[in-house]
Amino acid sequence: MALWGGRFEEAVSEVTQEFGASLPIDRHLYRQDIAGSKAHATMLAAQGIISEEDRDAICAGLDGIQADIDAGAFSFDINDEDIHMSIESELTRRIGEAGGRLHTGRSRNDQVATDTRLAAKALAKQLMEDNLGLRRALVEAADAAGDTILPGMTHLQHAQPVLFAHQLLAYVWMLTRDFGRLRAAFDAADASPLGAAALAGTTYPLDRQMTAEALGFSRVIENSLDAVSDRDFLLDLEYACSVMAVHLSRLSEEIVLWSSQEFGFITLSDAFSTGSSIMPQKKNPDFAELIRGKTGRVVGDLVQLLMTCKGLPLAYNKDLQEDKEGALDAAHTLDQCLTVMRGMVSTWKVNAGRMRAVMHRGHLAATDVADYLAKRGMPFREAHAVVGHLVLEAEKAGCDISELPIETFRAASDLFGDDVVGAFDLDAIVAARTTRGGTARAAVAEQRRAVEDALAADEAALAGLSAVVEMGEGTRSVL
Repeated sequence: MALWGGRFEEAVSEVTQEFGASLPIDRHLYRQDIAGSKAHATMLAAQGIISEEDRDAICAGLDGIQADIDAGAFSFDINDEDIHMSIESELTRRIGEAGGRLHTGRSRNDQVATDTRLAAKALAKQLMEDNLGLRRALVEAADAAGDTILPGMTHLQHAQPVLFAHQLLAYVWMLTRDFGRLRAAFDAADASPLGAAALAGTTYPLDRQMTAEALGFSRVIENSLDAVSDRDFLLDLEYACSVMAVHLSRLSEEIVLWSSQEFGFITLSDAFSTGSSIMPQKKNPDFAELIRGKTGRVVGDLVQLLMTCKGLPLAYNKDLQEDKEGALDAAHTLDQCLTVMRGMVSTWKVNAGRMRAVMHRGHLAATDVADYLAKRGMPFREAHAVVGHLVLEAEKAGCDISELPIETFRAASDLFGDDVVGAFDLDAIVAARTTRGGTARAAVAEQRRAVEDALAADEAALAGLSAVVEMGEGTRSVL
């Protein structure tokens, strides 16, 4: 009979037992569950609620169970329903009566909330490490790009020339914001619900601060109802995962385009490409496409949890059993995506010559030609119209605006002189964008210093995080 079966005259049916069991998912949280139980037993003994002998037996028994699970020598029984009951029933079988005292002063409600928060902290910490690794790879790629320029685009149309390094650093800044969201998710999870019991607290003289400190939590949740029912921290984690997945999807789309025959800006390493079963010439950016595709999965995990939490009355409801699968899946999926993206960025070959060759398409100098007129007194809106007409003339002639004869420019405005050809110099166009955050080499160098400062700050923040139960394989999804 189940550990809660005293009030029941018959067992649940086989189909409902299987339907209601969370063990296939929460078994991945066994390390967190055992850590929480050891902290709880130690506190119970310190408070005189159980004996020191019982504490020692409980902790030794739990260590033995963890060693068996680590070694793959532990047999999980679906009839145990969840990881908490599985471990507790085995503990009682191994050490006898002392095992039955472990659950004094707690409920599965605060127990599972504790396990999930420990796992969320570990997952966020792992993803922060991954985030820093990809940012470093992108910075190294930007440094290696040097003065390479490519056509900057809006609406996927040639717009203005930019340094390739500038383009890559834009993604570094996206990932910097992602790190902040992960840090916020870590902080949201960094509060202990242990000791809240089922929903109302307990009559035992528990020291909740003691267990919080033992488990590496920075604080105790102040309201027992909130402690067992809150899953905002998982929403924060899955939101952070979703936004970062969207950013990786955007970069993946660029990689798919850049590596195509039409663009040819980069060549992906063979290690991060695949071929075709029928077309021997193919080299496909499959892994960039997979990252782009897996973004929907990560976002879907967030939507699932939002809908699960919607409309739940206080306090705990069985709906919340559905909270962990999506979080583990989202974090594991994103962990893989970050690893693969880092590999692609670190090993691609940049084809600077190809980028340069396509710069004379799309009238990339048009804005600077308009600025040429504006700097000579013509209102910019009028200059915009004049240059727009010149672009039309170039389109009709089948050439770039820079290839129009000087007579065409003079016919459009007497403000044009022979020096207008300086407005067509792509390197000069890039070098002129010296405003903060611009694409000029000097501005990018200043940005690079800011990027390094942000990286150093985030690395220090990660190193200073409070202790967490190590993620290891125990909290990685195997879905």
